[in-house]
Amino acid sequence: MAQRIETAEETVRLVPLDEVFQGRLERLPVVLRILLENVARREPGRLAAFTEALDRWLDEGTSEVEVDFHPSRVLMHDTTCVPALVDIAAMRDAVAEAGGDPAALTPVLPVDVSVDHSVAVDWYGRPGAREHNMRREMERNSERYRLMKWATAALPGVRVHPPGTGIMHTLNLEQLATVIRIEERDGERWAVPDTLIGTDSHTPMINGIGVLAWGVGGLEAESVLFGMPVTLRIPDVVGVRLTGRLRPGILSTDLALEVTHLLRRHAIAGEFVEFFGAGVSTLTGGDRAVVANMAPEYGASTGFFPIDAQTVAYLRETGRTADHCALVEAAAKALGLWFDPAAAPRYSRILDLDLAGVEPLLAGPRRPQDKLPLAAAAGALEAASGRPFAREAQGIPDGAIAIAAITSCTNTSDRRLLAAAGLVARKARRLGLRPPAWVKTSLAPGSPSAERFLSASGLLPDLEALGFGIVGHGCTTCIGNSGPLHPDMAEAIAGGTVASALLSGNRNFPGRVHPSLQFGFLASPPLVVALSLIGRVVPDPMKAEIARDADGAPVRLRELLASDAEIDAVVRGFSNPQDIREAFEQAGVYEPWQRLDAPRAARFPWAEASTYIRRPPFAAAGPASRPGAYTAHPLLVLGDDMTTDHISPAGQIAAGSIAGRHLVERGDPPTDLNVYAARRGNWQAMVRGLFDNPTAANALIGGRPASRTVHAPTLEEGPLWDIAERYRAEGRAVVLIAGERYGTGSSRDWAAKGVALLGVRAVLARSFERIHRTNLVGMGVLPIVIDRDTPFLPEATDRIEIDARRVEPRGAICVSLLRPDGSRRAITGRAAVETDREVAILQAGGMIPAILAATLHG
Repeated sequence: MAQRIETAEETVRLVPLDEVFQGRLERLPVVLRILLENVARREPGRLAAFTEALDRWLDEGTSEVEVDFHPSRVLMHDTTCVPALVDIAAMRDAVAEAGGDPAALTPVLPVDVSVDHSVAVDWYGRPGAREHNMRREMERNSERYRLMKWATAALPGVRVHPPGTGIMHTLNLEQLATVIRIEERDGERWAVPDTLIGTDSHTPMINGIGVLAWGVGGLEAESVLFGMPVTLRIPDVVGVRLTGRLRPGILSTDLALEVTHLLRRHAIAGEFVEFFGAGVSTLTGGDRAVVANMAPEYGASTGFFPIDAQTVAYLRETGRTADHCALVEAAAKALGLWFDPAAAPRYSRILDLDLAGVEPLLAGPRRPQDKLPLAAAAGALEAASGRPFAREAQGIPDGAIAIAAITSCTNTSDRRLLAAAGLVARKARRLGLRPPAWVKTSLAPGSPSAERFLSASGLLPDLEALGFGIVGHGCTTCIGNSGPLHPDMAEAIAGGTVASALLSGNRNFPGRVHPSLQFGFLASPPLVVALSLIGRVVPDPMKAEIARDADGAPVRLRELLASDAEIDAVVRGFSNPQDIREAFEQAGVYEPWQRLDAPRAARFPWAEASTYIRRPPFAAAGPASRPGAYTAHPLLVLGDDMTTDHISPAGQIAAGSIAGRHLVERGDPPTDLNVYAARRGNWQAMVRGLFDNPTAANALIGGRPASRTVHAPTLEEGPLWDIAERYRAEGRAVVLIAGERYGTGSSRDWAAKGVALLGVRAVLARSFERIHRTNLVGMGVLPIVIDRDTPFLPEATDRIEIDARRVEPRGAICVSLLRPDGSRRAITGRAAVETDREVAILQAGGMIPAILAATLHG
């Protein structure tokens, strides 16, 4: 079953989706059409059953039927790639030790790895900052990078993009994504949708240009690398109907924050989200990518925008060839994937958003879904800190902005946002303005081509004059690599001053941006520059007087913001599609990376003294399965919104922390222990760093930090790892208790690996975020949803009885709370397991034992 279309160079085949689904295709959401194409092409024997399931989905808007999805490729970054490579290296050892061929564990899909998560803002606001920061990055991380270079030789298909080549999602948008690709099958050439999974929660950014993709944990990615499909229940699809158009002065950042607030308010939790309606056509590819990027923040697996003329325009603007753009349009139309603004497919439910109602926004001070009009930010910060701020203060005041960062792929991949920030800087520079000295300023664009654009337009010197010079092309502040604060600010915070971060990133969880900062606001790049000039969060900042003009008249902050016409003139005048490829290629020959020596062998040579790369104990065949019937002690009892940043922090390792002391004892310098994200190849450091976040509170010890807990039999308190080891030595089972949205945030699988190494057999929570839930399953830890209406707050001397001998997808699990007085209370529990394949992974003891069993035994 196939149809043919003519391209500029050849005739190619494609799946005739309208014929496959017999005239009902237009009723399906576009994301389900792409899944249908995938099944028809990759698993035709299951096509009839899948189309029947889609028919029922059209009637009911939901389904329990499972589907196997085969993505085209895999995308990773260095801090998710390294733990995956450590797993693979250890699995190769396990295969060899069992008498097998270690090379049997070789990826069957292309893998692109971006080195973007390790550069830190050590220097800022001075010449040579980027070069210094990149040099320090190589010095700190050379051992990890050698492992990655080993992988490029030992694992065919793995391609590593060196430091300085950009952030993975911007790289994907500008370089890697094809939207439609040509695939060779059985001697025929097929035009097929570009699809992928990525080991980063913001992988859906590529949904902005019509590529179906979502984020997964490293464990699930490992299984896909070795040929296993992604198995999922046919997803519920929430349609977000966009009407109207954005008003002048409203930017894509404002829209993304509005969408995040709207969808979280409607309790989106893992569904696919697809945008439709006439308003979609008013948004550029760059606008859409910003909104799609924040899919994890609004709780969705995807934030999908179908292919249309705006998509093709974006491809042209980023240097794709005219022939390829023509292929995308022709194939998308023939496949039935081309966007129709008048179409109204069937969705599981529909939410409406009038673009004309969006206003300039911040989000914070603790969560990205908490949108704020600019005038309300000061009040929100006062409320969160628990005290009012003095309007006049000597020295660094309460409400001070400690960090002002134009950072992250989210808001630096769109040229309009960079131009808007640069124009604010130009106007401020002409007035002789600069942020106060206590504000740490930085610019870390997602693409090396951004420097060419800003230089050509003359805006880079304006940004540099205000301290917003380029500090690197990586995630930097957005993921906690913000480096040290200004010394005066650090001293003020230590003395009790309330300070916050201001960033154009996607997350502002307490302690994420910097361990000393419990508050943060998300903002568009021009607002980051503008608000940094005041240096503190104030009521109604746009009306603040910041200068006097030559005639002595007051200049208000709002007057620095650029008009749409000014922004568009810069973008039209100085964007050069050739710059994108040329800047990327130039960055790709980074000499320190090229000089880096790496082993060349099928098996990685572990170094016994290494504090970065250690063979993990869980990468072995056949550990005991964790389901079953048992009585357990609560190891931790946590509250709502326990993010992966709380569970397994990514930021700086303090020398006095449990993990820090472990590393110092092994010879690492206490003054530069790097960040937790860089230590994910060392399980011994990572388990000691679990819950090293002061805002993670353990109810078992009165709400004190969850890096400590209590040993129930003796009621002795101690470090979490030590208490877990005591339970293990005594043969006692432990479980972890949490509230709503457990595991929200990053895709980091160490938040699940670490919990598994603590010996936790099950996590009981009111709700789970999707990626972390799959990571728990991948480590053989059973996630159990506890009914929201059931009181459940165990104390240290309580025990939890669980009968999980029979686990079924979304099936009931018998849970009882046992009190010391002998009383028993039944708890309503449900397995947070979505597919039969996940059940099989749990029964195998986790994803790695499942992969090893398949490799050794077929």
